[in-house]
Amino acid sequence: MTGSAAYASLQETFRRGALVGDALGILGWDQATIMPEGSADGRAEQIATLSVMRHELVVNPEVSDGIARAKQDFATQDTGDWDRGNLREMERAYALAAALPGDLVEAAARANAVCELQWRGARAENDYASLLPTLREVLNLVRQTADARAEALSLAPYDALLEEYEAGTRTDRLDPLFDRLASFLPEFLPQVLERQDSQPTPVRPEGPFAIADQRALAAELMQALGFDFDRGRLDISHHPFCGGATGDVRITTRYNEDDFTESLMGVLHETGHALYEGGLPSDWQFQPVGNALGMAVHESQSLLIEMQVSRSRPFLNYALPRMQSAFTGTGGAWDVDNIYRLYTRVEPGFIRVDADEVTYPLHVILRYRLERAMLSGDLDLADLPGAWNDAMGDLLGITPPDDRLGCLQDVHWPAGSFGYFPTYTLGAMAAAQFYRAARRDMPDLEANIATGNLAPLVSWLRTHVHGQGSCHTADELLSRATGEPLNPEIFLEHLKARYLGNS
Repeated sequence: MTGSAAYASLQETFRRGALVGDALGILGWDQATIMPEGSADGRAEQIATLSVMRHELVVNPEVSDGIARAKQDFATQDTGDWDRGNLREMERAYALAAALPGDLVEAAARANAVCELQWRGARAENDYASLLPTLREVLNLVRQTADARAEALSLAPYDALLEEYEAGTRTDRLDPLFDRLASFLPEFLPQVLERQDSQPTPVRPEGPFAIADQRALAAELMQALGFDFDRGRLDISHHPFCGGATGDVRITTRYNEDDFTESLMGVLHETGHALYEGGLPSDWQFQPVGNALGMAVHESQSLLIEMQVSRSRPFLNYALPRMQSAFTGTGGAWDVDNIYRLYTRVEPGFIRVDADEVTYPLHVILRYRLERAMLSGDLDLADLPGAWNDAMGDLLGITPPDDRLGCLQDVHWPAGSFGYFPTYTLGAMAAAQFYRAARRDMPDLEANIATGNLAPLVSWLRTHVHGQGSCHTADELLSRATGEPLNPEIFLEHLKARYLGNS
């Protein structure tokens, strides 16, 4: 690392901020898994206070001065890519934080924590009206955040929200990508359904499937992928997620005793996130350049494991005997061809996290359009359920029977995460691109996967993605690993091969 005194001081400041962030991560995990409901008010205050502490560390005037001095020092020093990347990420973090007053950060953190807890009850009771007042407060604070950052960064408000989750991504890039999907999928979907109808209808294995058995199977497959239970956990929450802290990765799932595949696919998805967090460069721990590179790349890692790998024939050849053993499964429902058809079944459904690869992007486009309308004021929150149902009818040809299966299904908006949803589909595109490159570099990759040898794939990801942290931009990372920046046509070719071909 460089010897700049100003830069060394910045490193210590950001190290402290990262540790506060880790504490927030554990508090968030606890809140979502085991915290008593009566502790909600106190937890909201704890999260708000720590959020302000982290914010104040970054927006201290000494940080701005230190960045300016470090940039001058770097201009006269032989500085490596990692230090330059670290300073770039420090400057970006400062710009995002300095745009917001501390009282807004505190109010938003408190409101998000309260609304997220209320969402759980509202979703369970199918009671959108009970959530509406608190959700209005969250959206008001999101608008204030967007406006403040938009002014400071010279961006449109929604682009200012995107910047937090995916640096450099703007609506003028998203719109053509999503328009391409919105034009391709409505024509592609009937072809897939027609081909699917010409094949035997998959038979779903009959339960009940004990939660203990589901967890044991999930843990076995997690370990095969390289999840380290000495530095991580698997727990239960209302909405599956990956969180925790540096060196302590917590993932969660929810169980359905009638269908073990729901939980298993959720676990494998979150394991992809966990592997990324566990593979970040240890030499840059607690520094911005050592963080994961945006949510699109993060989602690419979870979707690569869940969609590209775990729903493939090679992986099922390995996993199916373990499924049969876990649930004493016998008969045609447990045949590998039947399970493969089940895992790649395409059917428009209400729930995003359970959606197949073909219809999933339409779920994201729906949310992208609605949250932009909510942010701009073109859609009032009172009208969200109806707008949601109309959009789902237009995009997927189905209408939710209630709000629990409609606008109440996701935690993101109650938690204040506006601008996050587009990264799911960006991640799906990147996942197809990374996996194609891995297959190119390792011709025997899928033969290894079929035997349960997943180490070569994880090693490739460690080298080309995980271990790169935030040293490069997303397009640079993709180009270095795959030979080109994000190319949506690779994702579409994957869909064609899997759902219309013999892949």
